[in-house]
Amino acid sequence: MKWTQGHTWFTLFFCTGFIVLLIWSYRKDANLHRLHFPYPVKVLIALLAFITSLYLIVKFRHGF
Repeated sequence: MKWTQGHTWFTLFFCTGFIVLLIWSYRKDANLHRLHFPYPVKVLIALLAFITSLYLIVKFRHGF
């Protein structure tokens, strides 16, 4: 299947609309996010540390 200009326009409009809806939805619920998720930075740091540790374990077991 050949990529057409119509595909490009659809992708552009879809991504733009999706991002706008995500931003609008997040801002609408921002107060609830602060109430129910008080430490998002700590969770992000813990998640990144966990993923990094898994990556390092695999690298050490299989060699660099």
